[in-house]
Amino acid sequence: MTAVDDWEQNLAATGELTPELVDRIVGLHGDRAQRAIEAISENRVKDYRDFTVVVGHEGEYIIENDTCTCKDAKYNLDPNDPTELCWHAIAVRLARALDETDEHDMWYSDVRDFL
Repeated sequence: MTAVDDWEQNLAATGELTPELVDRIVGLHGDRAQRAIEAISENRVKDYRDFTVVVGHEGEYIIENDTCTCKDAKYNLDPNDPTELCWHAIAVRLARALDETDEHDMWYSDVRDFL
């Protein structure tokens, strides 16, 4: 079990972001965790039938199995280190553990055509 899996399981068990969990998550992920928590509080994690999407400040990013379409994930993170996640992937894990995703009963691929 990775450190990420550990905080995610604790979060799902408690159902809330306690100060202790916030400290653990921020201690592991730094500024990325803070941005992820902000995204959840602003309801920017969207679950569609085909993808989970996080609305960022400059666009929307598709997250699938901790892999993200953002430049941070592509250029800055070690893909072989399961604790290195972009803030979008952290936000998805947080939102799912807290049951805080914004559910959309539609295909993102169809919605994306209108954006």
